Amino acid sequence: MSMARSLPPARAEAIGRTEWIVLISAFLGWLFDSMDLNLFTLVLFPSVAQLLGTRDPHLIAQTGSVIMAIKLLCWGLGGVIFGVVADRVGRSRTMVLTIVIYALFTGLSGFAQSWWQLAILQALAGFGIGGEWSAGAALIAETWPEKHRARAMQLMQMAFAFGFFVAALDNLIIGPLGGWRWVLGLGAAPAVITLAIRQFVPEPERWVRVREKNETSSAETFFAIFRPGLLRKTVVGVLTASGMMIGCWGGLTLLPAWIVQLLGNVRAAEGPQIVSYAFMLMMAGAALGYLTLIWTTEAIGRRGSYILFAVVSLIVSVYLFTSVHTLEGLMWVMPVYGYFVIGGFGTFAAYLPELFPTRVRATGQGFCWNFARAVTAIGPLTAGLLIGTFGSIPLAAASTCVFFLVGLVAIFFGPETRGVALQD
Repeated sequence: MSMARSLPPARAEAIGRTEWIVLISAFLGWLFDSMDLNLFTLVLFPSVAQLLGTRDPHLIAQTGSVIMAIKLLCWGLGGVIFGVVADRVGRSRTMVLTIVIYALFTGLSGFAQSWWQLAILQALAGFGIGGEWSAGAALIAETWPEKHRARAMQLMQMAFAFGFFVAALDNLIIGPLGGWRWVLGLGAAPAVITLAIRQFVPEPERWVRVREKNETSSAETFFAIFRPGLLRKTVVGVLTASGMMIGCWGGLTLLPAWIVQLLGNVRAAEGPQIVSYAFMLMMAGAALGYLTLIWTTEAIGRRGSYILFAVVSLIVSVYLFTSVHTLEGLMWVMPVYGYFVIGGFGTFAAYLPELFPTRVRATGQGFCWNFARAVTAIGPLTAGLLIGTFGSIPLAAASTCVFFLVGLVAIFFGPETRGVALQD
């Protein structure tokens, strides 16, 4: 490990070229992570409809929910696995590996000939998608100065919204020309940025120092987060992330099918474009939400910001799925929904890296974020199954909003990390 290239340790206040290179690389990795994740969400209806040979919105929504649930499960498992890998072999190396995985299998998804083949390829892409955030977030947390760390994390988190925009543009431009297969095929493009990351982004000096002092096995690294002193933080991290994620994805997965249903048979062909417009509005709101969190996480703390966004996310979600009955009304709500429900992810994105010491930071934050992703499979799966119970897509989506309450309770048991220096 002493031979590894490394970044200089974070300075007290200064932000230099090194910090910006790290932020840009992590931003791009998360942007394309988001793009590949959300490409399937955007083409869910046309891809599943073609592979099933049906236009029944309920059947398509239910099958799409199963595929998304499998993907989210692998997303979570991949994140946990690669979190341990990042603590063992390095943040930069792990980022490169995960980007290659999700880019390759997203591109191959365009060749699927059945819904279960699509599910398998999306699941494999999910392993890489899950792993990238853990490495990138740890890279920023250990490189940026303490004073600016949370702001850098929020800027990185904004890449999720930009990734959604890129996915939506891909769907808008490529979709009408080549169909959903070409839309997914373009998901292989992010593999190119791995060359730049490997060339210009070495490992953080902070990680190198700690790694040289703690030559522990992968198993010891993983189980350390369940030992006294860290167990409570791990549980709080999992529950706060799970509450926000399940509350979001339960409804988000069903939005494309609901939009097509609102269009009716006459305008059904416009579905892919209208879905893209709706999601772009939602991500515009999310980007503003992330920008707001740059201020609120310092002004009212990490826990206060989480409580604010979780409460309003619950209110907005219930309103959207129970009181909106027209496409026009849905479009008006989308920016507000994105601001709180998607933007709310930024609250625990800043919080999780600060809960754990350097020796297990990627493992700890990766486990919390990605175990939550795996559990989030409950949201789409439950929502899909409840379509049959309620006979209504929006009511099924509304039923998953109760999970926001889980996070609201859990956050009161976690520490406030604002102004606290990272532990090694």
